Amino acid sequence: MSIFLKYREAVLALIIALMVVGIGIRAPAFVTPDSLIGVLNDTGFLFMMALAQMLVILTRGIDLSVAANLALTGMIVGMVNEVYPNLSPALYILVALIVGAGLGLINGTLISWLKIPPIVVTLGTLAIYRGSIVVLAGGKQVNASEMSETFAGFPKIEFLGLNTVFWLAALIALIIAVVLTRTRMGRGLFAVGGNPVAARYCGIDQGRAELFVYTVAGAVAGLSGYLWVARYGVAYSEIAVGYELTVIAACVIGGVSIGGGVGTVTGTLLGALFIGVIVNSLPVMQVSPFWQMAISGAVILAAVIINARAETRPDKLILPEARRAAARGQA
Repeated sequence: MSIFLKYREAVLALIIALMVVGIGIRAPAFVTPDSLIGVLNDTGFLFMMALAQMLVILTRGIDLSVAANLALTGMIVGMVNEVYPNLSPALYILVALIVGAGLGLINGTLISWLKIPPIVVTLGTLAIYRGSIVVLAGGKQVNASEMSETFAGFPKIEFLGLNTVFWLAALIALIIAVVLTRTRMGRGLFAVGGNPVAARYCGIDQGRAELFVYTVAGAVAGLSGYLWVARYGVAYSEIAVGYELTVIAACVIGGVSIGGGVGTVTGTLLGALFIGVIVNSLPVMQVSPFWQMAISGAVILAAVIINARAETRPDKLILPEARRAAARGQA
């Protein structure tokens, strides 16, 4: 399986490279260093949230509330900034992490303790979190003119041309990679998603694993909420609407199995980059805004279909052997 995943990642990396070359032939401005760095900067949010969603999917779960969590946490942090404009960015980040993790913990508790299906829980909390923004802000929005310079400037700080969002995504990728490969909890996530019954017999607590991944997903969504609001200079109830579907698509394109138990950090990052290249290239090629969403969706759907077929191909090889073995047993 590990060899198969590495092969998939290599193919995906090659496809992305060919896409960049092809787009560069059509629109040379896209392959300039500044433009490519811009793609990485713009994809930073997707990198972070796809990595967190990967943890959830590894346990056979799904979190449809991450974008609503992002929006609600962003609004809360924006309102805190209005009252306390002189706080350091570290404190705004702390508030975002606490609020986001708390919202994720609600999902994890309902799923792990009450055994409610993840899609039902997170679809419900998606609506609750979105509605809470309107109630909390009274239908108003927080604009850039109401944000302090310290608050709004942090996500725009650059190092080697790459902004804070990208470097935080890189840090999250490193932490998740270490957790998945070097800790018992990380290995347990693969076991829970791959074979829950066997994991339970091995002493792995499925409820604890679910509580962990949904809390982490919430914390990352909360962090993204602060960075998103500060970078784009606005907080309101409709920010990042539908973004949860893009996050899930990035995971699936990157080889994360919806059936659980399969996925890598590298593959997830490549899946996010695949989408980032598409989204950023269409305006450069002067594609009409009316077509951009349709083209992006069609390409993502095609990649997901190819991914699904690749997942089922090994089964086709195994089934004939199993049938022959069964036939020999009956004989």
